[in-house]
Amino acid sequence: MNGFLAVLIVLGLVTALAWLLRRGSLGALTGRGGAISVETAVALGERRSLVIVSVEGRRLLLGLTPTTMQLVTELQPPPRVAAVEVRS
Repeated sequence: MNGFLAVLIVLGLVTALAWLLRRGSLGALTGRGGAISVETAVALGERRSLVIVSVEGRRLLLGLTPTTMQLVTELQPPPRVAAVEVRS
């Protein structure tokens, strides 16, 4: 009976892991969530696009086609907006 319970526990853990992977929530558990993010994507025509991605503090402009992904240029960090203090 103990072996059966152990198999059920392992199957439950595998199912939960598969569910987290499918949702993309596993990055939040590892603490690396947000290491890579797509800022914007612009379609240029039939299955071609330009994409700005942030990777480890760098912003990259990538050109994508069905068969290739090519670095177009590295972009400057976005300008920081200064906080505005409102006085009444």
